[in-house]
Amino acid sequence: MAGNTIELLVERLQLQPHPEGGFYRETYRSPLEVKPGVGIEGTRACCTSILFLLTAGNFSAFHRIRQDELWNFHDGDPLELHILTPAGEHQLIIIGRDVSAGQVMQFVVPAGHWFASRVMGQGAWSLVGCVVAPGFDFRDFELADRAALSAEFPQRQDLIRELTR
Repeated sequence: MAGNTIELLVERLQLQPHPEGGFYRETYRSPLEVKPGVGIEGTRACCTSILFLLTAGNFSAFHRIRQDELWNFHDGDPLELHILTPAGEHQLIIIGRDVSAGQVMQFVVPAGHWFASRVMGQGAWSLVGCVVAPGFDFRDFELADRAALSAEFPQRQDLIRELTR
């Protein structure tokens, strides 16, 4: 049943493979533009939004962007969001609908933090929305290099090995 649901979601939501893992489709790009400031060349849309689908056995590899990213849970199974902070800390956020179990339906990943995600436990799939402000641009995206990230966070090598390609 899960396979049929995933295929249906990919088809109906017009999702395509994402470079970091999973499937996505940009659903909104603001026509308003801003100049983000220091370290970012050019202009960006005020904000962008995507639908993002992860399936069991797949993951969104560690990456970072130069903007804040707001994650919103939509449907499916809970999602593990792993964050490595510039201070060297690891945060595990569970995005899902069971708030009584400590899951959150929204979470903001601050700009410049490394983060990765995967479907929690025995789950089949997770559908979330991600909003980036100022808007997402692939010029602001950095996919983690396993060796470099492991050197930066030696105490998290096992997690980094699991969530990098």
